[in-house]
Amino acid sequence: MSHKNPILLVEDDLVDAMTVNRALREIQVENDVVHVKNGEEALHHLLEENNETPCITLLDLNMPKMNGIEFLRERLKHERLRLVPTIVLTTSKDNYDKLESYKLGIAGYMVKPIDFKEFVDLMRTLTTYWSKSEYAEPQ
Repeated sequence: MSHKNPILLVEDDLVDAMTVNRALREIQVENDVVHVKNGEEALHHLLEENNETPCITLLDLNMPKMNGIEFLRERLKHERLRLVPTIVLTTSKDNYDKLESYKLGIAGYMVKPIDFKEFVDLMRTLTTYWSKSEYAEPQ
C-alpha cells in the first residue's frame, strides 16, 4: 500500500491471520500488520492515543467477545474511527451480514477464498485499489 501507516487485522483465527500476513508478504506489501483477535481489542487499539492510525482495517465478522458487526456499530460512535477504511474479510456469504456491514459504513465486503492463490489475488486486488485511493488523515 502506498500509505506507510499500519494495516489493522481484526481476526480471531490464527491460521487466517497467518494467511493474510503470508499473502501480503508475497505481494510485497511493506506496511506493518497489527493483529488483534476481536472487535473489543480493535476498539481498544484504535482509541489508544499512542497507536498510529491504520491506513485500513481488515475485519472478520465471526469472532468472540465483540464480533465484526458489533465492532462496526461501536466504531460509528467515534468520529475519528469512521475515517479509517474498513474492509470486511470473512467466510460469511450471508446477505444480512453484507447489508448490515454496508449500512455501518464499510468500504468493501470480501469473502475469503479457500485456495491460497485465489487469496493472494484477492489481497493483490485490494492493495492495488487502496494504493491508488486517497487517504484522509483524521484531524
